[in-house]
Amino acid sequence: MALTLYNAPQSTCSQRVRFALHAKGLAFEEVKLDLFSGDQLKPEYLSLNPNGVVPTLVDGDAVIVDSAVILEYLEDTRGDVAPMRPADPVAAAQMRAMMRFIDEVPTPAIRIPSYNLAFLPHFQSMSEEDFQALCDSKPLRREFLMRMGRTGFPQADMDEAMGRLGRGIARMADWLEASGGPFLMGAEISLADLAVLPVIVRMDDINLGHMWADRPMVDAWFETMRARPEHAATWYHGSLLTQKYPHLARLRAERKSA
Repeated sequence: MALTLYNAPQSTCSQRVRFALHAKGLAFEEVKLDLFSGDQLKPEYLSLNPNGVVPTLVDGDAVIVDSAVILEYLEDTRGDVAPMRPADPVAAAQMRAMMRFIDEVPTPAIRIPSYNLAFLPHFQSMSEEDFQALCDSKPLRREFLMRMGRTGFPQADMDEAMGRLGRGIARMADWLEASGGPFLMGAEISLADLAVLPVIVRMDDINLGHMWADRPMVDAWFETMRARPEHAATWYHGSLLTQKYPHLARLRAERKSA
């Protein structure tokens, strides 16, 4: 049955699903949405995903939304191919607990530095009326954008986000130490690895890789994940913020040369 993935190249939630599809060797049609052009808010997409966010997976007549749900769905329907969920119920529950932490702590936290460092110039170029209209059009992100405003998130929010990212790195280090690596749950890759990988890639891309400089097991995990063939297929050119936003690429180059 044909699979269609509606997603955006730079979306971290889209990236975790792309990684899973490539890891399982599943053929799929990729429909790329331009989030700044509002593709995710057009009626035809909202008819699939009323939340107006990416990704959305269409599997025949089935429409599956939310990246964590999609990852589980792929295990439910294609779990015989490159399984990434433990067969043991206790281990599967532990994996889901990891994913819940990832989705509650580091995943929302990475949005704040991402918006301040990469997306803010786009919003600053808008009129107050256009920005308000944009906020009001977002079913799930209205309050988030309103808090950011056209001047960016305040330093207190940035500090909180950095603290949450730091706790995420610390928890990953704990998991790796307990399991022995190379993956979060030990010898086999799991959905927990896929859930957190886009956050780590984004942190590295926006110059926050120093946050695991004293966590060698996290660094080794990242290198292991990046060496997998599905990594290159997932992060094709244009999937990194530094590839899309010249000002961010310049900032990265300046910090590397400093």
